[in-house]
Amino acid sequence: MIHKTSVQVVIVGGGIAGLWLLDRLSNQGMDVVLLEKNGLGNKQTLSSQGIIHGGLKYALNGVLSPASSAIAGMPERWRACLDGRGEVDLRGTRILSEHYYMWSTGSMRSRLKTFLGSKALRGRIDALPPAEYPAFFSEAMSRDKVKPGGTVYKLSDFVVDTPSLLQTLASRWYQNIRHCDHVQLEQSSQDAGHQNTLLRIQSGTQEIVVDAAHIILCAGEGNEDLLAHWQAPAGIKKPAMQRRPLHMVSVRVKHAAPAYLHCIGDSFGMTPRLTITSHPCLDSRDGEWIWYLGGDIAESGVHRDAQSQQTMAHKELSALFPWVDFSDASWHSFFINRAEPHVADLQRPDNAYVEECGNVIVCWPTKLTLSPNLGDRVSAILAARDRTDTSGNTAGSHLATLLAPANLSTPPWEAIR
Repeated sequence: MIHKTSVQVVIVGGGIAGLWLLDRLSNQGMDVVLLEKNGLGNKQTLSSQGIIHGGLKYALNGVLSPASSAIAGMPERWRACLDGRGEVDLRGTRILSEHYYMWSTGSMRSRLKTFLGSKALRGRIDALPPAEYPAFFSEAMSRDKVKPGGTVYKLSDFVVDTPSLLQTLASRWYQNIRHCDHVQLEQSSQDAGHQNTLLRIQSGTQEIVVDAAHIILCAGEGNEDLLAHWQAPAGIKKPAMQRRPLHMVSVRVKHAAPAYLHCIGDSFGMTPRLTITSHPCLDSRDGEWIWYLGGDIAESGVHRDAQSQQTMAHKELSALFPWVDFSDASWHSFFINRAEPHVADLQRPDNAYVEECGNVIVCWPTKLTLSPNLGDRVSAILAARDRTDTSGNTAGSHLATLLAPANLSTPPWEAIR
């Protein structure tokens, strides 16, 4: 049996982009259902490090690029939401660190990069005296009498716990967040009298055809397959996607204080040598954290196998932090693709990406921190459309009753034991 129903807005994809839009559009009075194939946050969101950053790492050459300018106001936007003052209410989300730090290791090129970046973003970075170093450094200095070389800077950035963030967003609209096995885009029949794209959903033995006024694709890497199998109406150019592969590393280590910092190295590129966040373990023993490593090691590591990548991470961490004992550490690494709109020469996109394709809207937030920007752009499109489009209805609750709820995924660093 094929069920047929209508919904004002269907969002495909339950990562931060989809959940952010679900919350924002629902609060604006729209009838919205979100569909997720695997688990909420399954790939890119839970594989991110949770850093809400203001673009400093894109200005280490002393130039305010479009990327650093577009992202500059994001930490304040997020803080307003976390305080309940923003367009999305994130109260209850766990903040892992109120500040993020940057450490130049003392070499000439490292210090130069940091200096140039600080001048480009004056007022958003402060060099700290040793007495104000974060606990990760001050603990080592007091216990081992170690004085880390170089300079420590405090940024306007901060770190959220991504599982907590997803839980906060999902809990408010649980009844409208549904699991499905497969979705595909298809054109309405000629008898329907309009060119709206329909959404065909399969879940178990059920098949559902949804006539939605607006279909929003927020499936990250899954957008590519959805678009590839869609016979779009004439005149619509489907956007292309690119992948930016990463080889992330997680390390379970016993250390009293967590680390939240960019380590700026000597390479000529603008990517930090290491970008570290620390996450609590579900089965944590005293003094244990899982350090999650991104930055240049994740980008260059795509050419290494798992063992070589973990060996490289061990070498890098031991060289940078000689006061930390890694003898009993546990190591894990995995590959993840960051899905983005196609840009010439595989350059990083400057901003969140939104493309109208008839009643289908294709989205890539490109970075966790740009979710408010994505919300602004989609909200503006729907507001402009709905001044003249009255085809939407409020049957989302019917669609929701036909499908089971979607569940949260487990963060990848929990694979380490």
